[in-house]
Amino acid sequence: MFVLSSNVSIANQFLLELRDSVLQKDRMRFRKNLERLAEILAYELSKSLRYKNATAKTPLGSTNVQVIAEQPVLITILRAGLPFFQGFLNFFDSADAGFIGAFRKEDADHLTIKLEYLATPTLDGRTVVLIDPMLATGRSIIDSVNAMMKNGKPAHIHIASLVAAPEGIKYLQEHLKLPYTLWTCAVDENLNAQFYIVPGLGDAGDLSFGEKL
Repeated sequence: MFVLSSNVSIANQFLLELRDSVLQKDRMRFRKNLERLAEILAYELSKSLRYKNATAKTPLGSTNVQVIAEQPVLITILRAGLPFFQGFLNFFDSADAGFIGAFRKEDADHLTIKLEYLATPTLDGRTVVLIDPMLATGRSIIDSVNAMMKNGKPAHIHIASLVAAPEGIKYLQEHLKLPYTLWTCAVDENLNAQFYIVPGLGDAGDLSFGEKL
């Protein structure tokens, strides 16, 4: 597991602005900070991928450089994942992409995840980056992986989140059977009774795009 905030960097400033209940009212700033942090995670994640030799010819000669052997498949969970997804797409700019429609359904003290949309390229044997800014219970990730499997079994799944709860991390450890790596900006304290991350930052989808009915 990679935790960006384990080391001090400018990323902490972006994360602080996302959490601040006054600053997060600026939707454009909120979306931009999601994108910025995703770009930083994308850079860190890129170090773990497979590389190959390539030759660049300059006006004065040529040089060899290591480049990514194969772009990963980027998949995001709608709608909160869109600004975070954009940051990854800025770096992996020729990657195939997929989208999953999922939403929370709460009944008293029970939470279920409903999946209503799935569009991905073939995933068999490929490296997938599954992008969802909030890793709360972990159920949406597991349900999304199970749904994705009908389009092929990935060789490795990189799960990218902005903030993760210990309960969600534990749920992945117990239920995700494919090889995977978790990349997150911060690990928070716990989930509250409504299954939101504490201290977290609120509903990333609502803060990005406005409250939904």
